[in-house]
Amino acid sequence: MLALGGASAYGVNIVFARMAADAGISGVSVVFYRVLLMLAAVALVVIVTRRSLIVPKEERLAVLMLGLASTSVGVAYISSIAFIPVTVAVVIFYTYPILIVLLSPMIDEGGRRPELLVIAFVAFVGVALVVGPAFGELDWRGIALAAVASVAGTLQFFAATRTRRTDTVTKVFWINLMVVPASVAIGLAFGALAPPGALAAAPVVMLLVVATFMIAMLLQLAALVRAPAVVIGLAFCAEPLVASLASALLLGERLGPVQIFGGALVIGAIAANVLIENKRRRAARLMPVE
Repeated sequence: MLALGGASAYGVNIVFARMAADAGISGVSVVFYRVLLMLAAVALVVIVTRRSLIVPKEERLAVLMLGLASTSVGVAYISSIAFIPVTVAVVIFYTYPILIVLLSPMIDEGGRRPELLVIAFVAFVGVALVVGPAFGELDWRGIALAAVASVAGTLQFFAATRTRRTDTVTKVFWINLMVVPASVAIGLAFGALAPPGALAAAPVVMLLVVATFMIAMLLQLAALVRAPAVVIGLAFCAEPLVASLASALLLGERLGPVQIFGGALVIGAIAANVLIENKRRRAARLMPVE
């Protein structure tokens, strides 16, 4: 439930970011100010509650990897859409649930489960149908950057599952602290970083962007210490589905039969994933101990 909540918040966040872009605030600026304002909010919570931001020694490497992976996802993903259509970037990025399924037996020391690979493939097909990619003359740089984002997203999920002793607020603080300089570098490189005064063009929308992003990240990190990466990764395939539905409701975009069918595939894959995981855990509890 936490994972689906996080995926839904990310999906709605994308639509609010689009509304901000329509108001004249560039995508890079949206990301930068979203992270900066979130970092300020977390810092305020830390000061008021006198919370410690010290990461347990045994989890510092995992938190560092989590921050670097989160930064790489943002940097590569944002940069990729400068060379290829957004829908194509989404499809390439959402190969990460399949990567998680393939790598989980080696990283999490679990057995290879072919049924999860089938579920991941069905979810990927559903995502592709929902976003409706337009393949054509594609720049290899955009494809490479989206692929890097996919690999970084995979690392992000595995790293987060190894930070169980570090509280969520602490992780959010350090992750965003790493993302800020990266987003500044991208904004300066593309010449698209708007001054703070530009936020006045859509203050309510930007507030919604920050709020939904904060909720999404908190729920994602909370979910990743409560279930395996392979389960949470598949659940996050709901994000583009929610984004499409939110676009239809808030922006008046229409969903065709193919997109609806793709959404049904995603929902079916997520439901099958949860049912199989619950069945596996019940069997593990009932197994006699020698």
